[in-house]
Amino acid sequence: MAQKKRGGFKPPANYDPNRGKKRAAAAGKRGARPAQQAEPDRETRAAADARSRRKAADRPAVPAPARLTAKLTTSDDAAQLTFRDLGLGGNLLRVLGEMGAERPFPIQAATIPDTIAGRDVLGRARTGSGKTIAFGAALVERLLRLKADGAFASDPAPSKRQPARGVRAPKRPTRKPKALILAPTRELALQIDRTVQPLARSVGFYTAQLVGGTPLDPQLHALERGIDIVIGTPGRVQDLVDRRRLDLREVLVSVLDEADHMCDLGFLEPVQDILRQTAKGGQHLLFSATLDASVSALVAEFLEDPAVHEAEEAAAMPVDHRVVMVRREHKDDVLAKLASARGRTIVFCRTRAYAEQIATQLEERGVGVTALHGDLSQSRRERNLAAFSLGRATVLVATDVAARGLHIDDVDLVVQADPPHDFKAYLHRSGRTGRAGKAGRVVTLIPQARQERMREILREAGVEASYFGVAEPGSRVLR
Repeated sequence: MAQKKRGGFKPPANYDPNRGKKRAAAAGKRGARPAQQAEPDRETRAAADARSRRKAADRPAVPAPARLTAKLTTSDDAAQLTFRDLGLGGNLLRVLGEMGAERPFPIQAATIPDTIAGRDVLGRARTGSGKTIAFGAALVERLLRLKADGAFASDPAPSKRQPARGVRAPKRPTRKPKALILAPTRELALQIDRTVQPLARSVGFYTAQLVGGTPLDPQLHALERGIDIVIGTPGRVQDLVDRRRLDLREVLVSVLDEADHMCDLGFLEPVQDILRQTAKGGQHLLFSATLDASVSALVAEFLEDPAVHEAEEAAAMPVDHRVVMVRREHKDDVLAKLASARGRTIVFCRTRAYAEQIATQLEERGVGVTALHGDLSQSRRERNLAAFSLGRATVLVATDVAARGLHIDDVDLVVQADPPHDFKAYLHRSGRTGRAGKAGRVVTLIPQARQERMREILREAGVEASYFGVAEPGSRVLR
């Protein structure tokens, strides 16, 4: 009789050697990824990038855009107009009234009529100028008119024939989106949706938020039910297109908000790929605070004879800019001194790790503080932002994710714990204070070796600092 081998692997009673293959096969049948539905790994993204580059190489070169002259719209131009004068319908007027938007701002008065008329639009206006209502309300009105004109692909009607007993009825094809709004960050996309959704629902359209860093299943369910307007970030939108869960071929109107910031974050090629998959001859709206070379590439390829508008900058709010050179051993005490001032304070950092470090240090000193950065889950980011907005925390420590698009009123002080890398970052950070006619302060902390670069940034931003020098924790300049 053969003797049994000892010390070998003894599987548990429920062990199934084919379990992994079965799970992968089941996931394939569902058309989804296995259980965790992780984002594409580095190799997958690299392969996708290589495909995009090969596609780009096969396309003819896009000519540089002709120099475009913007039409300036001032507050005086908009003062005598109403949203009804701009061409918006009754339901939209009612919802705008409920939002507190009684009369149009300059960027709204400038761009809404051209958008409704079907023209491509290039709008330059700063953050907080009313761009979301400008493109959101006009987009909904434009879709209504396109639908009335029969421009929508007809939604398949359900079959009247009853299926045979025991036979499952065929699944009705879902309604595909007719409009697309892209934003550079999750926070801005969600904020856009909070404005656009009530406008869309008032006339029977549905929106969906397609953003990264949030569970995928609810977004897939929304697509399966059928939506009219996609509001998302380039990464997640491209991922869903690659999965063949999002079809953009019937998108007639596309909006790029904060287009310059999207390009700064490296989304130029993904945005180009996304727009190339929308309906040919569709309408494109591009809103940006600056028009640099990357934005010009988008304008050249996608905007045909655009209506170019620039809104008059609001009168400058009284903001006191100070640049303080501090030693490394004094920096924590200086930050604590600034954060303990009365009112609301936003502290900007370059990295997520440093933001958490500062938040922990301030909390240990008894400061009511919360953080906002990319390492937090979306639900946590929303809770922290709400805590600051509602006054439960007086200090928000954030990376540049909070520098654009977030509307937080009554910020008294902006502290730049890390100096900005360029003048655009400086302007967007400092733009969080001095809003709605209220005064504000911006204090930038730098090492002495950084002073020449900081002076260049101030010159490029057109900012004159009231103080530029050395300070210690007890200095009056910090008060």
